[in-house]
Formats: sequence, C-alpha cells, structure tokens
Amino acid sequence: MSNIEEIPEPDRIEGVPHPRDAARLIGQNEAESRFLDAFNSDRLHHGWLITGPRGVGKATLAWRIARFLLATPPDDGGMFAAPAPENMDISPDNPIARRVNALSEPGLFLLRRPWDEKLKRLKQDITVDEVRKLKSFFALSSAGGGRRVVIVDAADEMNSSAANALLKVLEEPPANVVILLISHQPSRLLPTIRSRCRELRLSPLSPDALSQIMGDLDEYPSEQDLRALGELAGGSVGEALRVLNNNGLEIYQELVRVFQSSPNYDRPRALKLADGCVGKANAEKFDLTLRLIDLFIARIARIGAGVPPEFPAAEGELDVIRRLAPHAPAARGWAQLQQELSARAGHGRSVNLDPAALILDMVFKINETAARMAA
Repeated sequence: MSNIEEIPEPDRIEGVPHPRDAARLIGQNEAESRFLDAFNSDRLHHGWLITGPRGVGKATLAWRIARFLLATPPDDGGMFAAPAPENMDISPDNPIARRVNALSEPGLFLLRRPWDEKLKRLKQDITVDEVRKLKSFFALSSAGGGRRVVIVDAADEMNSSAANALLKVLEEPPANVVILLISHQPSRLLPTIRSRCRELRLSPLSPDALSQIMGDLDEYPSEQDLRALGELAGGSVGEALRVLNNNGLEIYQELVRVFQSSPNYDRPRALKLADGCVGKANAEKFDLTLRLIDLFIARIARIGAGVPPEFPAAEGELDVIRRLAPHAPAARGWAQLQQELSARAGHGRSVNLDPAALILDMVFKINETAARMAA
C-alpha cells in the first residue's frame, strides 16, 4: 500500500465527509478569526498548535487553513495588491483546493502514522522516519517559491524521536513554511514544541452549532434525540456521531432503566447490557458503554451538587438521578465512585478483562453505592 490516498484514515467517521472534504467550519469562528487576523496583520507564525476536545473541528480548521494559505498568493506590497481577505473560503473548484483534497498538492505535506505493510495496519506512532521525509519535501517544494504547509495529525501520536526531530524543524523552519499541529492532549507534547507554536484553542460546540452540523446528515436525528446527543457528546460532533452510529442513545436509555428501581437494580436488563459488549465485533460498543457509565455517574454527582443538565439524556433520567443523589453529601460519594470506576475500567481494559464481567462489576458497584446512599 504505497499511495497515500489508499491509507486508512483513523479520523474518518462513518457517514460523514472527512475533515479534508468538509465544505465549511461551524461553531469555531473565534479561532478562525484569530488566524485570519494574524495573516492580515503580517504576523503569520510558522507553527500553529490547534487544540481542543476530539470532534470539535480541529482537523477541519487545519485543512481549511492549508487550502487558504496555498491558494492565496502572498502580498507583494504593490499598489495593485488584493484587499485583505475577510474569510478563508476557497472555492472547491480552485485547482489548488482540488489538489489539496486529493492529497496531490506539491506544497502540502501530511505527517501522520505510517502504514505497516507487514501487519497491514497503521503503526501505533508517528515515527522519526516520517518526520525525516520533511527534508525531501522542503527541498522539492522550494522550487515553486510559494508557501508550503505541513499538517501533523495528530501531534499527540509522535514518539519521542519523532517529536525531537520535529522540534528541530520548528526551531529552524525553512522560509515560507507553516506547520499546523493538531493536538487532542497538548499537555502530552514537549514543552519546547508548545513554546514554539501559537495556540488556536477550539471550544466544545454549542447546541446550536451541533444541531447545524448534524442537520447535514442523511438521517437527521429528531429534535429530542439531538438534544440527548448534545448532553452525551459534550459539544463534540465526532462523539455525537459515534454515539449515534453505535446506538449510544439506546445504550444510555437501558443504563437508566437498569437503575430505575435501584438499589433493587434490574439484573436481567444489566446482563443483557453486558452481553451486548462481548466479542471483537462489539469492541467499539464496549468502549462506548464504559464511557456512558462514567458519564452517568458524573451526571449523578453534578445533579446532586445542584448543577442540573440543560436537558435529560434519556427518558426518566432526571427522576432516577435525583433519587440517587438527593443532596450534596451524596454527590461527593458519587464523585468518588466515578474516580474509582474510571480507574477500574482502565485496569480492566489493560489486562483484557472479560467485557461482560467488567460491566457487571461496575453495575454492582453503582447499585452498592445507591444502597449506601438510601441508608
């Protein structure tokens, strides 16, 4: 598998365009305006760290910036220079935009995890050999004399050797080069890498922005489901789509029903929930169920502490939660349980504990806490 277009893309979500193909960026006007202001005031830094939660538009912004920089000619200072751009819109019919989307633009380099031909899968890390390819890219692309753009997706996936090699590029960048580093967890990056970049932090999407994005789907969720998705996804369209694609709304509804009569929890329903996560085919569903259990406990703690959600994430959820956490002391108990179960889930996954056994153990701990609170 030698062609870059054929390499599987881990950030592609089923049923939606890849960030590279997204026609617009919704809900992140502030970050886009900050970059455009720097461009128009001739303060275009060579390194930009695009941060924020997963699924809020970081990669979409990076590809949008890349198309804009490569398709916008530098201002030569002449009297007939074009006016300062008011946005970063580039027509999809622009030849450079087409080449960027096809990954055939000579002025663009995509730095990501390489394909392992032997194992027929993407490697776990971005390796130093991938970073070293930048030397050839800079040498070849300098002939055109225009801007060059490097997208690192995601910078968190660089191993230590790759990170140190990229740091050298950031310390002595070639002329007319802009490096865009996408990072879900910037705290994991070398402090020296962070210090040599300007940060563009993207915020969780507002309910209106999330609704607008989800409205572009072929199968548009109902208004009630859309609000529930907003509660479960934490302002991330990527997470909302994962919840939607893996029946997460139904899983969360079943989770609420398991504890509807807690501390006399619904054991048959709990067994069914756990059995649905068994097997390799249900690995993603298992991960989602663990996350929804963690979220359920967090919502119990928040409501007990007097911070109600904007909207229930399932039918009957608020009644169940208010009964489980009627006051602040109960909220503290649930917050402590969340920490314990989060650690338990992490350990269970690391030692490949049976998914059904892990979920049933967590259900039992929740029910045990509910009984203690009732007493």
